[in-house]
Amino acid sequence: MIDKLITKYKHIRTDRFLSHSYEKHYAFVGMGAHSLNNLYPVLHYLQVPLKWIVVRDESRAAAIETKFHGVKGTAHLDDVLNDPDVTAVFVAATPKAHFEISKKVLESGKALFVEKPPCSTIDELNELSRFQQPVAVGLQKRYAPATKLLRKRLASDPPTNYTMLYRTGAYPEGDALLDLFIHPIDLAVSLFGKATIVAHDRTGGTLRLLLRHGDVGGMLELSTDYTWTAADERLTVTTRKTVYDLHRMEHLRLLPKQKNIMGVPMEKVMPTHLAQTELYARNNFVPTMANNQVVTQGFFDEINSFVEAVEGRKNNILTSPEQLMETYKILQQCEKSRLE
Repeated sequence: MIDKLITKYKHIRTDRFLSHSYEKHYAFVGMGAHSLNNLYPVLHYLQVPLKWIVVRDESRAAAIETKFHGVKGTAHLDDVLNDPDVTAVFVAATPKAHFEISKKVLESGKALFVEKPPCSTIDELNELSRFQQPVAVGLQKRYAPATKLLRKRLASDPPTNYTMLYRTGAYPEGDALLDLFIHPIDLAVSLFGKATIVAHDRTGGTLRLLLRHGDVGGMLELSTDYTWTAADERLTVTTRKTVYDLHRMEHLRLLPKQKNIMGVPMEKVMPTHLAQTELYARNNFVPTMANNQVVTQGFFDEINSFVEAVEGRKNNILTSPEQLMETYKILQQCEKSRLE
């Protein structure tokens, strides 16, 4: 009996996967390390029908058709923009080129998924937001399972304060604020709402921000003064009842707070061991898709949400240009202070 139920469940799961297919045609601009490691694997798993891949030079374009069966390679974006069969385009080129490429894609009438940063200024973000077709920006932390769970928890257990650490090594190849720090700043805005900068300080490659989100206060340390070998990120959120600890999008822990009586913390008077609860953790032992980092970091859901919207199904895009306005206001203030 149990064997039959297990077999039936496996058949249902497999049939659901096989029946979930896509009808539109897509193109991809870019073939850097980030795309190859995090985006192309998701497209392959979902079997998203890629028709074109756009790269910088002709020699690479010629090799596309050998490496990717059934996909055309080109070094000319116009080949994609002028193809009526292509409904949507993924853009993951050099960050400085994202806005110009994205604008051309949208003006051609095609849907757009663009890696962060989509642009440099709020004015450019407004430009991208005026189009009607689906647009998603690659800020995957909004889609991470741990983030979604934390957001749900905070809806019924309102936060009071948080501390966010985001530490990497040196980043000489680009703009750390737009290319890297956009991630933690956007995560803070998406979890705690519209923010104002109360104070800021910059020393070397480290930016410290004190933010206020209504009744919620936050301290952020964003740095490229550490090391890529042990790069780290951590978010600690306090509420009246709880302390939440989110580490690298892979562990979300809960620690209940003991009551204070007349201002006196009872845990100091009557020490009690409080068990820490693991709300979410990536299982490194079982090699399933759910335990793959492309899922736990949010890449899978961000791409799946975009494709579903393009196909005319559910639109669960969490990172449209309109949804990033508050993030860009903080980024613009940080940029302004850097130039002063």
